[in-house]
Order: sequence, then structure tokens, then C-alpha cells
Amino acid sequence: MLLQRKPAKIPSLSDIINVSSGALTPSINKASSWFNTGDKTIPPPELGNSLDDATYTKLILSSTQSGCSAHGKLVQSHMVKTGYNPTLFLHNTLLNMYFKCNESDLALQLFDEMPERNVVSWNSLISGYTQLGQYIFAKEAFIKARTTNVNLSKHTLASLLSICAQTGDLELGKVIHSLIIVTGVGIDAFLTNPLIAMYSKCGRIDQARITFNKCNQLDDVSWNSMISGYAKSNLHNEMLQILVKMHQCEVRFSSYVLGSVLKACCSNFNHSLIWGKLLHSCSIKLGWDLDVVVGTALLDMYSKIGELHDAISIFNLLPNKNVVMCNAMISGMLKFGNKSLNLFLEMQRNGFRPSEFTFSTMIKACIISEDFEFGKQIHALICKNNFDKDKYIGSVLVEFYSKWGSMEDALLCFKSTNKQDIVTWTSMIVGHAQNGEFEKSLILFCKLLSFGLKPDEYTISNVLSCCGNLGSVRCGEGIQCYSVKGGIGDSGVVLNSLIHMYAKSGDIDCANRVFEVADKCDVVAWSSMICSSAHHGCAKETLRVFEMMIESGIVPNDVAFLGVLTACSHGGLVEEGLRYYETMKGEYSISPTEKHCTCMVDLLGRAGRLYDAKSFITNSNFKNTPVMWRALLSSCRIHKNTEVGKQVAETLIELEPESSSSYVLLYNVYTDAGMESEATKIRDLMSTRRIKKEPGLSWIEVGNRVSSFLVGDKSHPQSESIYVKLNDVFEKIKKVGYRNEKKGNGFMVNPHSEKLAVCFGLISLGGGAPLRVMKNLRVCEDCHVVMKLISKVEKREIVLRDLSRFHRFTDGICSCGDYW
Repeated sequence: MLLQRKPAKIPSLSDIINVSSGALTPSINKASSWFNTGDKTIPPPELGNSLDDATYTKLILSSTQSGCSAHGKLVQSHMVKTGYNPTLFLHNTLLNMYFKCNESDLALQLFDEMPERNVVSWNSLISGYTQLGQYIFAKEAFIKARTTNVNLSKHTLASLLSICAQTGDLELGKVIHSLIIVTGVGIDAFLTNPLIAMYSKCGRIDQARITFNKCNQLDDVSWNSMISGYAKSNLHNEMLQILVKMHQCEVRFSSYVLGSVLKACCSNFNHSLIWGKLLHSCSIKLGWDLDVVVGTALLDMYSKIGELHDAISIFNLLPNKNVVMCNAMISGMLKFGNKSLNLFLEMQRNGFRPSEFTFSTMIKACIISEDFEFGKQIHALICKNNFDKDKYIGSVLVEFYSKWGSMEDALLCFKSTNKQDIVTWTSMIVGHAQNGEFEKSLILFCKLLSFGLKPDEYTISNVLSCCGNLGSVRCGEGIQCYSVKGGIGDSGVVLNSLIHMYAKSGDIDCANRVFEVADKCDVVAWSSMICSSAHHGCAKETLRVFEMMIESGIVPNDVAFLGVLTACSHGGLVEEGLRYYETMKGEYSISPTEKHCTCMVDLLGRAGRLYDAKSFITNSNFKNTPVMWRALLSSCRIHKNTEVGKQVAETLIELEPESSSSYVLLYNVYTDAGMESEATKIRDLMSTRRIKKEPGLSWIEVGNRVSSFLVGDKSHPQSESIYVKLNDVFEKIKKVGYRNEKKGNGFMVNPHSEKLAVCFGLISLGGGAPLRVMKNLRVCEDCHVVMKLISKVEKREIVLRDLSRFHRFTDGICSCGDYW
């Protein structure tokens, strides 16, 4: 019996193509011969009574409607047992039933066993696979149908065009389009609409327009498809032209047409608000303004463009509010976090059941409003409504807990999601990076690859940023190779991150090469290059790149100006810095941020204009910002001005009483001025307040491993060799003028972490390779002198990244010009 046989194997494309027209597959040749043997039907022995064709058809249709294949299988079993020979119509009905009941294996088996097939059979096979989302099998069935010269109906061709749109198969879509023309089916609205959708989704909106123009039987769906295609392609002018033409052709606007255009108006293109208001007036005239689709699109448009008052007015006017409207309103109020939270509470009071989108939006609102406690309550509601395993909500929860530094909770949310897709993984990677856990981010990235997931541009960008923060060039190069192999190496996002990674890892030459080979540099790429040159002490080069950007027609942003001001500060270019600062405010109308103002304080302070710098702080909008006062205190130490330094330090300690850097800076000011008693008081004050200085940490990458060092560190496996090299280096630099004292036991007075890292690099990296060392604190004056001399006696380039900038030591000279 048929039901006792195993389901036939689903054939591959080659299997289908190799089967000759009308022939049976090998699996069918082995089948029982109760259907047909020559011209004679051979019934099995001891048969019962068969039913008639109409009765069998009604029973099968009943099974199709109920979606229960068991009843249909019983009907087919009865036909087999009683020796009934079904007609072609009955076979097609059975075939359709199996597909409707999601039994594609049995449907294919039945199709193979059918003694004859017609166009309905092939249409049922192709349409069935399409309805089940088995697009590959549907395409294979189409190819086989063509080899048997079957003329498919327009319904099947429409289904195939839908498959091409879903899978982005432009080539097959063109073949079907050609087939429609050749077979003379006729391109009416029924086939025009899927053709427009197919070409639009495959990125050929021009072909979609040609198809649209050639059709003489357009309906409202045709117009809407064309408008949606232009909207998704961000061709807003063309979209509006079609809308005007639709009105001229006296085609009545539907709610879906208005909804599509209003959704496009959310993109904030030129005159989008004017068009949005015109469409709002039109919707009122047509009576669509209170429609669910149009009303939701209107409040969504007004809220996203920034007209929150109009959005609220529409929301209040809409009758029969539903959860979609509430979601649109909550999303529109997202930038005003507290208002979103209040609307959510009102939504709860009115009995609306929040959806996945509602909860994910609410968590975003808690992130914006920095309301950690409310966010945890929303999380509790998410668990109560069984949405905690949703991948989109899981991704936002990971972002939420990462924002507050609670990585353990973020990891729990990550693990609880049913499907950990690339978005969820990226959220976890970014969360670790935001909390300074760069190594864990890279470990997660490796796990992501091991699970077979393909990272996107955003993921690659974030892990490259981690490599830059760690100063791990080798790891960054590996990720660059992976991005090139994956076909996203030329992406603007990836190229910008590569520039940042190489520059922050100390390899400004590679950063320049990436910048030069980029086909088209946007403002982000230019800004990255400007900031990179500035932090490497290349002041003149930074200004040159900035002027090139202006000449290229790129409008500079606040980051580009920050790079320019940093370069002027590090290079001592006071007049240029003041001029660019005024240009930024006047010509480009960019409001100075805390970072811009800090650069100006640093610029004036390092130039010795301490009182001007102090006046700049008091007259700015950031006079209570510790980082600005800290920049001034550093300048007081450089110029040994204890009077101003004491005043600044008192203000700084009052603003930031728990920060060790303020005390350390004041201690160094007093020490440099020879005021030992005052320096001792500062040290005692730190001890009384239990404030500990952050330990200096330096690290260097050798091979595939990063080695880190503390002051006087002896924990490294090669510690003995490192200290032997340190003594050897000091003997050499003493001969070229270095002067320092030793303690009674003969040990170096100042074995700072960067010196140990450099010595490890000297014994580990041969061939004159440059040494790239990273440090978490600002380099001290003694280490700066030592690095210059080591670069001279060892004939090695040393690149040292400290807390504020890069120092590039070559042949006894530093790129900072001893101005840091």
C-alpha cells in the first residue's frame, strides 16, 4: 500500500532535469502496478466497493479544508484497497490536499506515481512548494516543467515571480518575464504587480518602471507597488511624481498608498514635512484620516520628523486605538524618554497587551532616559509575558545592561534567547567593548565564527575598534583579511574602522594607505584620518588633510574640528587653533563641545597663557567639568606655576574628590617646585581619604600574544632577561648623556612599565622591527628622555601611546618635539 511506503526522496535540480519528458522516476518504476499496466487495469484480489469520483473528491476537499492529512490518507488508502483508478482531476485534488496539509514529501511521491500529468498538476506542485516557502524545490519544479513543454498558468508565474522577489533571484525573474512575453500570456495587472515587486526588490527599479509604463490595465495595487518600490529605493522625487500622475489619472488613493508615501516622508528628505502635510490634508478630504493605517502612518511621520505636538494631536483624535498606534506613538517619543514611559503606563491602564516591539522600544527609552530601575521593571514584565526568549528583545536587553556595566546580567539575557543571531552576538560584543573588556569582545567574536555565523559590517567595525584599543595590530590584520574574504572589505564602515585601528595601534603609515586606497571617502573617513594624524603629533600634516577635505567639497563635522584643535594643541600652534575655533563656530555653526573647549584650554595653557586658559574655562558652558580644569593643572606643572596650580587643584578636588589624578597632578606640581612639605601633605591627604593612584600598566604585542607590565614587574616568564636588557640599555644611554641616580642596592630608580615593555620588545623582536607600546597613563618626563635615548642607541623606532597622544621616537627625537 502507498501509505506503507517510505516517502520518496525529494529530487535535486540535476535529477529533475535529467528525467526525460513524461518518463517515470526510478522510485516510481518500483511502485506497485495497480494504477495502470498497458491498457488494462489489474485490481488486487478480494476488493471492497469503490466510491464514485464525486464522493472521493468531496472527501478529499473536506480534508483540505480541515488541514488534516490523516483523513486524506484514509481516502487514498480506500482507493488503493478497492482497486479504484483515480482520474487526473482526482489526482490533482489529492496533490493539492497534501501541500495544503504541509505534506510535501507525500505530495512529491504522489506526483511521481501519477500516470499522467497536465498543466494543473505542475501548477499545483510549484504553487504548493511556494506556499510552504520551499523556494528551491519550486524553482526545480519550474525547470522540469519547462523541459516537458508545459504551459504554466499566470497564477503559477505570479507565484514564481514572488519567489524571485523573496530570494533576490533577478536572473530567474528575467527568464519568467521573457516567458510571459513569448507565450503570449499577456501582461495585465495580475502579472504586472508581481513583476514590479520583483524588479524593485532585486534593485532594478528602472525595469520596474518600464514594466509599469507598458501595462494598459493598471489597478490601485500596481500604483501602490510602484510607489512602494520608489520609497524603498529612497527615490523620493520619482515617488512623488508617480503619486501626482496617479491623481491626474483619477485613480482613487487607497489607505495603503497614502500609508506608503507617509512612511517615506519619515525619511526627512527635502520638503518632506510639506508633502506630509499635503497628504494629511488629502487624507482628511478623502475621509482616510481616521483610518488605522493612515492614522498610524501620520502620527509616525510627525513624531519622526520632530513635530511631536501634531503627532500627539492625531493620536488623541484616532478612535479605537490599538497596540500598533500606541507602539508608533511610543517610538515617536523615544527621544523624550520619560514621555515614552508615561505613555506605556497609560497603555497598561487601558488594557492593551504590549507586543515584542512595545517592550523593545520601552527598553530603548530606559536607555535614553538612563532609568535603570524602570528598565528592570520592564524586564520583569517581559519575563511575565514570556517574551524573554525573543531575539530582538534579548538584543536590546543586552544593550541595556551593558550600558549600566552589568555584564553578568547582559550575559544571562544573551544566553536566554532562543535564537542568537548576528544582532544579538554583536550587542554582546559591543557591550564588552563599552565596558573596556576588549579581550572578551574578541573572544566572543571567535566564538561567533565557530558557530558558523557571518558577521556584518557593524560587527567587523566593532571588533576592529577593540583591536585598536588593545593596540593589537596582528589581530586587526587578521580581521581585515576576513572582511576582504567575506566581500565587505571595501565597505565604508569597515575602511573607517581600519583607519582608526591602525592609527590607534601606532601604525599611522598603514592608516594612510587604507585612506588612500578607499574609492570614496566620506566625512567619517576624513575625520578619522585627521584625528589620527593629530594624535600622532603630525600637526602640519593634520592641517593639510583638513584643507584637502574642504577642497574636496566635504563639509567638516565636529569630530574633524576636534582633530584640528588637538593637532594645534599638541603642536603649539596657538594662532591657528584660535582661528579654527572661531571658524567652527562662525562659518560652520558647530557648537563647541566639552572636548573642543578642553583642547582650547590645553592649547592656551601649554603656550604659557595660564590666565587666558582659566578665563576661558570660567566663561564657557563647561566650567564645572573636571577634565578642563585637569588640562589647566597639567599646564601649571609644565610651567611650574604653583600659585595658579594650587587654585586650580582646589577647584578640581572639590569637583572630583574621589579622582586620584587630581591629587597626583598637584603632588607633581609641588615636587617639581621643590615644595616637599606641601607634596607630603597631598600624599597624606590621599592616604586619609583612601584614594589610591591608578597603577601604570604598559603592554606590547609580540607575535600573537600581548604581554603587559606593571612598575617593577617581575612576573613575566622572561623577567630575568628583560632586566638584564634593561641594565644593558641604561649602560648604553649613560654613555650618550643620560644622568640618573641609583639606590644603595644598585637597582634602577625608575623601572617604569613602559621601560620593561620596550626591553621585552628589544629581546623578542629582531630585524629592526618597530616597537609599539601602549600605556594607560601619561608618560613621565624621565621615561620620555629614556625612550629617546634608547631609540638612538638601539637604532629602533619606538611608538608609545600614552593616555593623551602618541610619541614616535626615532634616532633620539620624539614626534611631539618635547611638547606634550
